[in-house]
Amino acid sequence: MRALFPGSFDPATQGHLDVARRAAGLFDELVVCVFTNPRKTGRLPLAERLAVLAEMTSELPNVALDSSTGQLLVDYCRAHDIGVIVRGARTKRDLVHELPMAQMNLHLSGIETLFFPADPAHGHISSTVIAATARP
Repeated sequence: MRALFPGSFDPATQGHLDVARRAAGLFDELVVCVFTNPRKTGRLPLAERLAVLAEMTSELPNVALDSSTGQLLVDYCRAHDIGVIVRGARTKRDLVHELPMAQMNLHLSGIETLFFPADPAHGHISSTVIAATARP
């Protein structure tokens, strides 16, 4: 079975890598896909995000990388024969945000969402925190 790990990965974190490793161990193939919103400006260019993800996941032979712009997750999953969406959850706040989307995805398509609780070693780190504390 194929699974999708979507995100902006702007920037990718050790928490993202942890979720990718754990999910890759459960599925035949894990597609890590950088989803971009054309109405938002990312901090890092798409090519740089994909390069970082390629380096981070190089040890995971069943991980494939992709990108998508302006497409619903369920449409991407249907087009690529993917049956499960993988999401990481660091806090209750993440679940409050993600749960309605997971329920709608299930309702629209029958595609399940699997939540991975954050490893406590990485749970306090977010892309926003990294970007805010990065030095130019």
